[in-house]
Amino acid sequence: MPVKVFGSPASAEVARVMTCLFEKDVEFQLIRVDSFRGAKRLERPKLHPHGESITFDDGHVTLVESRKILRHIADADKYKEQGNKELFGPGALERASVEQWLQTEEQNFNVPSAEMIFSLSYLPADMPLDGRGRGMPPPPAAAGGMHPAHRQHMERMEEMRQRFEKSRKELGKLLDIYEQRLYETEFLAGDVFTLADLAHLPNADRIASDPRSAHLIQSRENVSRWWYDISSRSSWKRIKALQRPPSPAEAPF
Repeated sequence: MPVKVFGSPASAEVARVMTCLFEKDVEFQLIRVDSFRGAKRLERPKLHPHGESITFDDGHVTLVESRKILRHIADADKYKEQGNKELFGPGALERASVEQWLQTEEQNFNVPSAEMIFSLSYLPADMPLDGRGRGMPPPPAAAGGMHPAHRQHMERMEEMRQRFEKSRKELGKLLDIYEQRLYETEFLAGDVFTLADLAHLPNADRIASDPRSAHLIQSRENVSRWWYDISSRSSWKRIKALQRPPSPAEAPF
């Protein structure tokens, strides 16, 4: 009986887990779920008591947090001898390093990167990286005679600009640490690709794909090299193919 994954490939949580399943050559069934449709969003809503974006069902094991799911897939006895056997590192020392970088991703990378992605969804497409100049609205203080709806929009844009700037600074400091680490090792936890790298893929992909934020990765030689290596893996390419909207020829009538 194959593993079941409830969720949308567009979700970072789901993309993270599916990448791990592809790496481990684990057969699974994706049950696509629209998380924005309230109580009807799931075929089995009881699996999502708190509105999480993923549910992972592996027989007698049900999990709803992506990093716990990654650990389960990489460490479960029934999957140990298939696919990529080094996702948790080749030994105890490497495993400790994987855990350390998994925690770094969850506690230090995930929040500011998610904030940046959220703010970019509101901000003008031609906004420069530093959040000033071409494409940006004037600050709310200069909008005294505006229609209330327009003023509200401008204030919202200013809020998003500030959120973008805050996350940019936080990520910049963190990626400076990554730059030094990746000067010393090929991947974050050592010289092999592990869960530590895999966990970064969904959010880092959105940052690298947007011209307004890509500089964060492109401007750091070792981070850029690392990003090219991990995003070129066949497992992630399969995720990207699943995330693409259907072409007009493929779209249903």
